[in-house]
Amino acid sequence: MAPRSVRPLVSLAVAALVLAGCGASGTASDPGEGAGERLPLEELTPVADPRAVEGPATAVLGDRAVEPVVEKAQPALPVTVTSHERGGATQPVTVEDASRIVAFDMSGSIAATVWGLGLGDRLVGRDQAAGFAGIEDVEVVTSGGHAINAEAVMALRPTVIVTDGSVGPRDVVEQLRSAGVPVVFVERDPSMTGAAELARSVGQALGVAQEGEQLAQRIQREVEAVTTTVAERLAPEEPLAIAFLYIRGDAGIYYLFGRGSGADDLITALGGRDIGTENGWGEYTPLTDEALVAADPDVILVMTHGLESAGGVDGLIESKPAIAATTAGRNRRIVDMADADVLSFGPRSAGVIDALARALYTAPDAGGA
Repeated sequence: MAPRSVRPLVSLAVAALVLAGCGASGTASDPGEGAGERLPLEELTPVADPRAVEGPATAVLGDRAVEPVVEKAQPALPVTVTSHERGGATQPVTVEDASRIVAFDMSGSIAATVWGLGLGDRLVGRDQAAGFAGIEDVEVVTSGGHAINAEAVMALRPTVIVTDGSVGPRDVVEQLRSAGVPVVFVERDPSMTGAAELARSVGQALGVAQEGEQLAQRIQREVEAVTTTVAERLAPEEPLAIAFLYIRGDAGIYYLFGRGSGADDLITALGGRDIGTENGWGEYTPLTDEALVAADPDVILVMTHGLESAGGVDGLIESKPAIAATTAGRNRRIVDMADADVLSFGPRSAGVIDALARALYTAPDAGGA
């Protein structure tokens, strides 16, 4: 029997654990510089049978940069936009000045979006998860994993704050508003469609709606192109069964990600079957041996630091015999990707799909690494 979905309150607690893990080993999960020069995805030849592949793989973005749609956007202000508040309520927020922007969320997507809009020179504060070329000098305003530090934010003299409610405590964020700073809560939708809508929402909130639409359309074009390539050239006719497993081995924490976590949309984009969705699991569902063995994934996706916390592939399989009993475990098909990248839906969404598709469907020596 599949495990019950986590209750909303517990779901938020698990989200906090995810956040803490993303920055636990330094800035933005130490994602590196990118893979550099490599063949385009459409020029690669897939392995004959991805189910027969043995051994782990690491997915790495080809380019860590976020390319802005314009070099320096010029906001047209003031603007009044809808802020999506606690419990589903909404309220109008007027933004009059976007000269000093603070942006934070659980995955770094909002900061990356601000950068992609051509407002990188105005970004003064960001979360730990935001990790891409050029953002290193922007102040981090989260601490203790990804809890917001109000003092750090106010020290930056922000003129506007953009967030999605995934970083808290929410009361602290509300304190920032009480201090007179406009706070815009954009809707959180961890998906490929959500990445485009985020570009539009952030663009509108910062007075660059035209650039927001440009960025949204670029994200849509790039995602459509890469998913088409994956579907037509790489993914097998019978989709791989894929599980996304969140691990903090040193704390004994193991969760399966399901519907609404973002992992579901990512696995679908990769041409796979998300076993979390198939089994009716919620966003964050505690791992049970019975559920995992019954689902029998062909591949298990994990975050890099999570895998490291379990002692690597060998340590993970040894500590969780149920994994060894699955097809993924027998073949050691564990695919990891940097914590700050794998579920970061934003301007680099297509790059994440590209990197994971190489790890899933191509041989390491075929120019795909």
